[in-house]
Amino acid sequence: MSDLKDEKILMAKKTVRGVVTEALPSTLFRVDIDDKTADNLEGKKEILAYLSGKMRMHRIKVLIGDSVEIVLDPYGGKGRIVKRL
Repeated sequence: MSDLKDEKILMAKKTVRGVVTEALPSTLFRVDIDDKTADNLEGKKEILAYLSGKMRMHRIKVLIGDSVEIVLDPYGGKGRIVKRL
């Protein structure tokens, strides 16, 4: 049972890089994922991502065209933007 829990924790820490293509309301962004890291996303090349709490707290701005680092949701729905590159 603990092996399954450890595997889920490792999946939650998976980070990918992408480029912001669209800014949506409520600090949501549509992000185009790099092709070399998109193999684990089951063919998805564009995901919905939201800003992490630290980025909101320090008022780090993310604009269209910015390169960002995203921590993927283990269920594959969304991602959390943790760093602007």
